[in-house]
Amino acid sequence: MPYIPVEIMLFPRWFPFHLDKVSYWSRTVMVPLFILCTLKATAINPNKVSILELFVTHPDEETHYFPERTVLNKIFLGLDKLGNATRPLIPKKMHELAITRAKDWIIERLNGEDGLGGISPAMMAAYEALLLLGMPKDHPQVVTARKAIDKLLVINEHDAYCQPCLSPVWDTALAALALQEADKVGNGANLTRAYDWLKSVQLSDEPGDWRISKPDLAGGGWAFQFANPHYPDVDDTAVVAFAMAESNLPELEESIHRATHWIVGMQSKNGGYGAFDVDNTCYYLNEIPFADHGALLDPPTTDVSARCAMLMARVAQDHDEYLPALARTIDYIRSEQEADGSWFGRWGTNYIYGTWSALLGLEQTSLPKTDPMYTKAAAWLKSVQRADGGWGEDNYSYHDVSHSGKYKFSTAFQTAWAVLGLMAAGEARCPEVKAGIDFILRTQQTNGVWNDKCFTAPGFPKVFYLKYHGYDKFFPLWALARYRNELNKQ
Repeated sequence: MPYIPVEIMLFPRWFPFHLDKVSYWSRTVMVPLFILCTLKATAINPNKVSILELFVTHPDEETHYFPERTVLNKIFLGLDKLGNATRPLIPKKMHELAITRAKDWIIERLNGEDGLGGISPAMMAAYEALLLLGMPKDHPQVVTARKAIDKLLVINEHDAYCQPCLSPVWDTALAALALQEADKVGNGANLTRAYDWLKSVQLSDEPGDWRISKPDLAGGGWAFQFANPHYPDVDDTAVVAFAMAESNLPELEESIHRATHWIVGMQSKNGGYGAFDVDNTCYYLNEIPFADHGALLDPPTTDVSARCAMLMARVAQDHDEYLPALARTIDYIRSEQEADGSWFGRWGTNYIYGTWSALLGLEQTSLPKTDPMYTKAAAWLKSVQRADGGWGEDNYSYHDVSHSGKYKFSTAFQTAWAVLGLMAAGEARCPEVKAGIDFILRTQQTNGVWNDKCFTAPGFPKVFYLKYHGYDKFFPLWALARYRNELNKQ
């Protein structure tokens, strides 16, 4: 194991490595791991199950599994060995203080039955760490930590799996946008119920790690999960508030403006937005030995930034105080466009998702549809349309950019992204959009929905992928409704 001592909890903020310098998902996983690795936790393992069966070639016991990618990475590996060698020199009182800090940090963020960080790796590691520290299994906090894990389990008649997290806020907002596009009046009762629930879980003055960099910023965001108050999600907040603004339903103004004010305050220096933190860009930390997935940080990305632009532009129609932040975000989006006209998608697969995200955000702005961002993006989307009229992109495009926008088959949700993006670019009546809509109609099942059997988004590109089970339902509906509405315009 790499050297990750619990004494990291005592590092000052100016130190090259500090919890505040990494992403929320990294710190919620790392703090319990500090305890597990420092105390050298071992599985009870009565059946003596080994992980060696996972290797094609059994490794030597001395093999180091972390690739040496750069000079900086080699330096970190050297420090890793030095740390292990000097471990016995750490004073006992310092060790005990660090253990206490780590335990207190975990307990403060246990998040009830929704779990530490709302993500399964952190929740599992927290449960194990509390037990390793001597807390009995029947201790209320340990019982709650275990319930949080159990609530992620999906147990069917013939199969079972553990979800990595839950996404009710995100799914509700996207479903609401699809229903609004389909029939804003007819779906009014359902939309009102959805927004009443979303209002009830909007965050305000709760403690949160984001406040370390923005202590004077008033809260107003939403978490991704049912509850995760320490970690409101910028992306979710932008989508929820935009959907509320588009609904034209009463009694939503306060929620919309609290959210928009928070979004403006969470802008990074380059004009973009990360998912949870501001200026989380200490890129050298991706070279440390236990960051082999390359996703230790939460830097600004185009997809999140575009949805923030979408919200700010929509609300700025009546509130011009949001325009300066919006202008900086548009400049950031422009700077991130690829030479071929597409945008990288950090939180959805991949360039089709990133391009859809950017175009929907830009559509709300005052930029003319003749702007090169629109025209280049539309041309790229048309260039990667498949012969069946649909679009598809494999997660392999995260490994090899030459696979951007390409897949062995089309999917309903990616086709929906593409046609929504083209319509946002002013191309509603082009033949490519018509062919995409025909593909969606042709692949609809008799029960009214679609069923794409593939992953839809990365947790971590190249490492870990997710399937949002709603994506192949509400995105095709949204695309069909938008197309109908565009054709009905004079």
